[in-house]
Parts: sequence; structure tokens; C-alpha cells
Amino acid sequence: QLQLVESGGGSVQAGGSLRLSCAASGRSYSNYVIGWFRQSPGKEREFVASISRNGDYTDYVDSVKGRSTMSRDNAVNKVDLQMNNAEPEDTAVYYCAASYQPFSDRTTVKSSEWYEDWGRGIQVTVSS
Repeated sequence: QLQLVESGGGSVQAGGSLRLSCAASGRSYSNYVIGWFRQSPGKEREFVASISRNGDYTDYVDSVKGRSTMSRDNAVNKVDLQMNNAEPEDTAVYYCAASYQPFSDRTTVKSSEWYEDWGRGIQVTVSS
């Protein structure tokens, strides 16, 4: 099992930037596809971004595409999500998750059902 801890959340003004990090302990991080999800009050959990095991492939929900970058450093078991030009609609609790499914090294995963390990989440608030 992988223990995941999110950091970097907090409050930011609309138009500003934020950087979320997900640190892991336990097994080798390089064996996991990593995803970011978020959930706002009254809404279902939503896929935000995913990165392949080797870090060469990423995928984003349309609402953050073009202003977000997900990256990973397997040497230090850390994944980052950089979000620029933040919008009030980005306000949510953000979760990182890890999938140990036997996907190819090029695979990114959008569906939460494929993720086995989850962090506790971190609040992000974007004010207008």
C-alpha cells in the first residue's frame, strides 16, 4: 500500500497560481499511475489530471487544460500539479491517488475506480 500526503493547498486570488504536491511512502512510486481528483461541496468527485508511470504522458480535464501541468519525480516519490490562472471554480478539496493496475508505461487513468490508494485531501480556495 502506498501512503499519499497532499500539500500546497490554501487560498489564492483568481488569476493566481498554486502548486499542489503529493508525496508518497511505501512502495516504489514508479510502479504507480498517479491521478489528481477534486470534490466541491454538493458535487461528485471529478478527475483533474493523471500522469503515466514514466512521467512522459499526462491527461487533464478540459477545464484545467492549458493552464495546468502535472509532473513527477520518481527518485523522490513526488508528484506536482501546477495550476495557473486559477478560477473560483477550482475551489475544492483535492486528492491525489495511485493506481497499481498493470497498465502500460504510457497509460494515464481518468476513472477513479482504477485507483487503490488515496490521500486525505487538501483544501484549495480561489476567491474572486
